Amino acid sequence: MAKKLYLIDGSGFIFRAYHALPPLSNPQGVPVGAVYGFVNMLMKLLENNSHDCVAVVFDAARHTFRNRIYADYKAHRPPAPDDLIPQFALIREATDAMNIARIELEDYEADDIIATYATIARAEGTEVTIVSSDKDLMQLIAPGVQMYDAMKNKVIAEPEVFEKFGVTPDKVLEVLSLIGDSSDNVPGVPGIGPKTAAELINQFGTVESLLERVNEIKQPKRREGLIENAEKARLSRQLIALKCDVPLPHYDNLCKRELEPEKLYTFLTQMGFKSLVARLRQKYTLPETIPIEAYAPAKEYTQGKSYNTTPYGSSAPAVAAPAQVEKNYTILRSSAELSEWIDRATLKGYVAFDTETTSISAMIAELVGFSLCIEPGIACYVPFGHLTGANAPAQSNLFGDTSAPIGKILAENQIPLAEAIRLIKPLLEDESTLKIGHNIKYDRTVMRNYGVTLKSVEDSQLLSYVLHAGEHGQSMDELAATYLGYTTISYNDVTGTGKARLPFNEVDIEKAAAYAAEDADITLRLYQLFKPQVIEQKLLSVYEVIERPLIAILGEMEYTGIKVDRAQLASLSADFASRMQEFEREAYALAGTEFNLGSPKQLGEILFDKLQLPGGKKSAKTGAYTTDSEVLESLTEQGYALPAKITEWRQLSKLKSTYSDALAGQIDPKTGRVHTNYAMTIASTGRLSST
Repeated sequence: MAKKLYLIDGSGFIFRAYHALPPLSNPQGVPVGAVYGFVNMLMKLLENNSHDCVAVVFDAARHTFRNRIYADYKAHRPPAPDDLIPQFALIREATDAMNIARIELEDYEADDIIATYATIARAEGTEVTIVSSDKDLMQLIAPGVQMYDAMKNKVIAEPEVFEKFGVTPDKVLEVLSLIGDSSDNVPGVPGIGPKTAAELINQFGTVESLLERVNEIKQPKRREGLIENAEKARLSRQLIALKCDVPLPHYDNLCKRELEPEKLYTFLTQMGFKSLVARLRQKYTLPETIPIEAYAPAKEYTQGKSYNTTPYGSSAPAVAAPAQVEKNYTILRSSAELSEWIDRATLKGYVAFDTETTSISAMIAELVGFSLCIEPGIACYVPFGHLTGANAPAQSNLFGDTSAPIGKILAENQIPLAEAIRLIKPLLEDESTLKIGHNIKYDRTVMRNYGVTLKSVEDSQLLSYVLHAGEHGQSMDELAATYLGYTTISYNDVTGTGKARLPFNEVDIEKAAAYAAEDADITLRLYQLFKPQVIEQKLLSVYEVIERPLIAILGEMEYTGIKVDRAQLASLSADFASRMQEFEREAYALAGTEFNLGSPKQLGEILFDKLQLPGGKKSAKTGAYTTDSEVLESLTEQGYALPAKITEWRQLSKLKSTYSDALAGQIDPKTGRVHTNYAMTIASTGRLSST
């Protein structure tokens, strides 16, 4: 079998890790958020992919030979963030601690080193995988050379390149030369975008051929632009072209080396990466030189530091979660246990939160319990409203009503509801701790009814909607199956179906806990998967500026409700009923007999059997005549009176049943208002829908 060489774009990993994770600091106060993300991503990559040789390739310095060609190359790039600068050296140290080859060379960019190794290795029959999503590196893709986007778990080969650029990989350099790159200050040809560039290169083959035959271009403005900027195009090509002859040792020097667990253990403990140390301990026997317990989670390290600059407080580690993780779910039955979990979540700076209730309507839903998750696979369920037993008085809920069915009492070994609310309230209202939910607007409204206002929230469902609107549904079950390869416990599995369905407060606590804890667990894992993708696909402003702020705004609108005039609705219903009766009498006269106007079967028989009107067609499924609006409108246009009366009757019937009658039934007796649910993730156009 061919050797496998992995070339990892170190800069790509660094900046992805930095932007995906919150600002973290080690016990000495040095920022290490990017270091943590880098190590985590690298460990997962190497664990999940077989390879013979591997190297992490870094940029040695900001200035290279390209700056001698063009002094302004990358001149407009801002300096690295202050809290990232000290992490560059630590990331190199992390690479060494993992015993992975680290390559960088003065006067060359990492891309040139990758291009050289990829070219040599391919010529010798070695399979090359470039771990990056950098568009400049796509010019290297060829048989035997592919790219791999570790964040998306996606291979990038010729089809993906063609989809992105409209050309094959060998033409990517030509297209990029015309487009330019504002981030690197590569000029390109003003006015030529990706689509036009692909069209021109597919027609002329290369930039040089295009410039030689520029007079063949029919569009005057495009032709003139190319003539005026010909040298810019040539310069851009020179800057974007990757060198494939960098003087380097043979890639055999990159062959896989054995991990030295103690060396990596020392580095991870010095950084305070508790979870990574624990992961290492599961595989290797390690000394107790530095107790893991001495290192609190990173949020504690940032106290008194100025590195936490996120506008909405801390955010959860946003690296792609594995499809399968070991599950450790717990039922919390005492105040002490819940307090301990709350402390852990507070130190983490984030927690996935999900409520279990008696109704899908948030305004009338009563809490049965809630679940928390602080790491993938580590979650708990807090029951306090489960009912069981018999021959006891009904229990009182938070609203002061008697809610328990006759003969049902609260199950034993549950934290009292009021105590659970008292304990969880400070965490949920803490603006420095992120609360992550799936459709968290529902949970927000439920908790609002219990005197708790959720602050600093994230929503895995909204993140998915920003990324995948229109592609599929946004339910947790569907997303878990699609993106995590995980089949969740369904609501029907827990409560049953049909007449045998139990309300959630009568479900056995052990069974409910498995379902509820999993909900919080999957919520966190989906968040950790989707958040970095939103950042990478430049959709963060859509999520942060448009979608996320609407959670609170729409939640308040739903909670406030819409005032409805019950008397006016009753008056409308009476008017509709009176007019419908008049239409019925007129229809009976036209038909020559009485019949049920609301029965399609009876109506079809009257129209097409008794009155012999034209165009009668029977449904193959039911054997009855079709009498939909299209059929009635066609008959009305032909001058028949009865179909017109039926249409008018149906319009009034719809108004009466759907609005004037139904809205009155939806008025909340406590508020005197209708409280709808504004669904944010249904319409693929971005509109709200109201349920």
